[in-house]
Parts: sequence; structure tokens; C-alpha cells
Amino acid sequence: MYESFYNLKERPFQLLPDPSFLYMSKRHNTALTLLQYAIQNRQGFTVITGEVGCGKTTLVNRLLDEVDTTSGLKIGLINFTHNSFGEMAEWICMAFGLDYKGKSKVELYDDFVQYLIREYAAGHPVVLIVDEAQNMGVKGLEEVRMLSNVNAQKDYLLHLILVGQPELGELLRKPELRQLTQRVSVAYNLTPFKPAEVAAYIRHRMTIAGGRTDTFSVDAIRLIAAASDGIPRLVNTLCDLCLVYGFSEGHEQIEGATVRSVLRDRVRMGLPVGGGRIGKGSVEGAKVASGR
Repeated sequence: MYESFYNLKERPFQLLPDPSFLYMSKRHNTALTLLQYAIQNRQGFTVITGEVGCGKTTLVNRLLDEVDTTSGLKIGLINFTHNSFGEMAEWICMAFGLDYKGKSKVELYDDFVQYLIREYAAGHPVVLIVDEAQNMGVKGLEEVRMLSNVNAQKDYLLHLILVGQPELGELLRKPELRQLTQRVSVAYNLTPFKPAEVAAYIRHRMTIAGGRTDTFSVDAIRLIAAASDGIPRLVNTLCDLCLVYGFSEGHEQIEGATVRSVLRDRVRMGLPVGGGRIGKGSVEGAKVASGR
């Protein structure tokens, strides 16, 4: 709708986890480096956590884009986890393209172990990435650990990457999962952006989309940073709406007044501004919207 008005090639603030738009903050860069290190050096298990909307899935997509599979690296991805999915063995076999239909749990386990042994013998590392892993619960995580419980003398046959919300960290601290936790060699937590990072993030995405870096004024960015709590997904939501409002009013630059209009309308509709779990942004957003 507003793309041509702001001379954009595409919408810069879509909510889809597009790796081409990933802004490499210091912490995102560290997380990506740790993921690459863990895969290249066949470390044990890797855990990446972060608040909702902090860019974890986008980071995983960037990893998948950049990883070198020409060496025979095998990666399986499970990104729709839920504790009602049943046997994790079926989902894991499906992630690696193995036949899973009509087989018992014992058969699935044996098939996957044989797959790991074959790939290891061929010099092919095997990596399983589980996104939204907090939804698996203790039972699902324990099943994954059991399926990965085959190792060579010096190497893990399966490298597991668990990505999830902060609840994943709480889950892993449960005594029932201590065997899995003991294998975690890399762990990292993504935190929300600081105000300066929000400014750089907005300008980065505008640049990628072909727009001007000064489309959002300094005051507008300050208000967006305060209202969003620095959560990238919420920054996207607010910036996208600001561009719609700005287009409708014929404003070539998004000023603080436009941001206040967006926040005011969201507050009136009863929609959260800064994310329900954190809570702080909703209060801040209400203050900003009222001009306080």
C-alpha cells in the first residue's frame, strides 16, 4: 500500500522471520557465531533462549541460509512443537526424510540410530534443530535425549540445538532433565534491543527495503523504542502501522505525533503495546499515547 509513496522495494517491517532483514546486533552476532561454532566443532547440545519476538527463528533461518551443506552436513528442523504431538521419534524421522509411518517406537528408534551411524561413517555431521522447544515439555525433551543417546568414542553422532522462550531455561533446570542439561555445551540468551539498537534496527530495515534512513524521525524512534520494550517483533508492528498512518496523511517523514496516534488507537482497542509477558511496554505505551 505505502511502498511506492516511501520509495520502498518491499515492506520493511513484515512479521515473517525473513533472514535477509536480520539486524545483527552484538548479541545476535554472538548467538549466530556460537551456533556456527557448535555445528562446526560437533559440540554437545546447544540452547538458545530469548523473549517472544526477539528474533530467534529469524536467527535460525539465517543459520540455515549460511551453513555449508556441500560437506554432507545433515540438518533436520522441527519448528511446530507442541506437547500434544505425541511421539517425538516420528517428528525427528520426518525432519530427516526417514520413513516413519506405521512403525513402532522401537523401530523408529532403531531406524534413526542406524541413520546416525551411517552418516557418521560417511563423515556427515547430523544436526537437529528444535524451535519453540519449550512446548515439548519434560517428556518430549527426554525423548529427544534418548534418541540422541548414541555416541562414538570421541564424537556425538547427533548435535541438538534447542531454541525457545525463557520457559525453556526453566524447564531444563528440572531434576528430571539433568542428563540432558549435563550435555549442554553452548547456552546463550537473546535480550531485547537497547534504544540505540532500536534506532539502528529501524534504519537497517528501511535501507534493506530501499527506503530513506531518516524516514522515522529521532522523536518517533524514541517513542517506538519506549513503547516496544525493544522487542523486534513489536518494533515491526509499530513501524508498519506508522507507515500506513503516515501514508494516509501524506507525511513523507514519520514524526512523534504519528507514533502517538498509533499507540493511542491500540490502547483504545485494548491491544497490548509492549507485550503481555513483559508488561512494562503496555504501561509505557499508554503514557506515550496520552502525551505524558
